[in-house]
Amino acid sequence: MDVRLYVYDEDQCDPKKCTGKKLVRFKLAQEVPSLRRVPYGAVVLTPFSQKSISREDAGKAQAHGLLVMDMSWNSIEGFPKLRGDLQQRALPYMLAANPVNWGKPFKLSSVEALAASLYIMGYKDQARAILSKFSWGEQFLKLNQEPLDRYSEVETSAEVVRIQMEYVPPERPEKGEEK
Repeated sequence: MDVRLYVYDEDQCDPKKCTGKKLVRFKLAQEVPSLRRVPYGAVVLTPFSQKSISREDAGKAQAHGLLVMDMSWNSIEGFPKLRGDLQQRALPYMLAANPVNWGKPFKLSSVEALAASLYIMGYKDQARAILSKFSWGEQFLKLNQEPLDRYSEVETSAEVVRIQMEYVPPERPEKGEEK
């Protein structure tokens, strides 16, 4: 059974390049019109969470859904405050394959964030399915194959973070990229 995917769109990116809008158009995700309408208990991807997405989130995501906040990385400091019942999770170190941020660590598009989360939680076929709608989608999996496989083989956020540290370059991360 697939995880229900949700997109909260802040309308900050070019609609022609917006991966969240494309997922909604293809009926692979449902748009959430306001943060009050996010399903109770959903797993929400946020770069500011202290906890990483992991296999231990699969049950919550299956029961309540997985939400990506479709925002421009240039406006990330304005990230909205979320309700306390939502499970906030960050993504571990990966490289973007989308044309806007290709090769940049952590700067994933909405579809890359959802696909990476699905893959890590064990929904690999669903991750591949949503990426298949993008010409560069398969490249995301190829670029991140080793870390994605390793992240998906462990159970907890702490284990994912420990593996992530093997990939993070030694220089200091930019503000907002701490995981």
